[in-house]
Amino acid sequence: MRRKHCQITDYQEIERILGSTTIGRLATIGADGYPYVTPVNFVFYEGKIYFHCATEGEKLDNLTRDPKVCFEVDIPLAYIDAGFDPERPICRLHQLFHCVILRGEGRVLPDGPEKVAALNALVAKHEPGLEFEPINEEMPAYRICKVVEVTPVSISAKSDLWQKKTPEVRLALAQYLKARNRVGDLETIKAMGFDPE
Repeated sequence: MRRKHCQITDYQEIERILGSTTIGRLATIGADGYPYVTPVNFVFYEGKIYFHCATEGEKLDNLTRDPKVCFEVDIPLAYIDAGFDPERPICRLHQLFHCVILRGEGRVLPDGPEKVAALNALVAKHEPGLEFEPINEEMPAYRICKVVEVTPVSISAKSDLWQKKTPEVRLALAQYLKARNRVGDLETIKAMGFDPE
């Protein structure tokens, strides 16, 4: 990773980022040799990525041909616009964010307990607080979907929170974001380590 100051090495923080978003992007290798990226609803469960999909399609064809995949999630935070520093060159405007990139191998789970557990973990993540009848092998919906498991080979993560800026510049940005008060600004202030109040 080129920007080591942005690197996240704390596994719990990586898990938090993976748990904080519902959409990830799966990259497989297409038959034409080009990457093929698909957004998927997912869950990070017991150290692996799981998602469900139709019983056929390009991503499944790609996984059958070559199980190597890349999986990415990101959480966009505040965009630092020209209002923060009107003298700053327009090409130097910046987006703050968290992201995780996972390289690994994907496989379609066979019917059975692993598939049931993954589907229940998916529902629990995407429907927090909802009491639902646990998914089982007898349900029609169980039989008409596939579940893909991605086992990580490597995981890297970073948070760009302007870590290399001086404390004074970071505080000035936090104050600017508080006054601006756009969607994501208060979350960014907290992520930077400041009290949004």
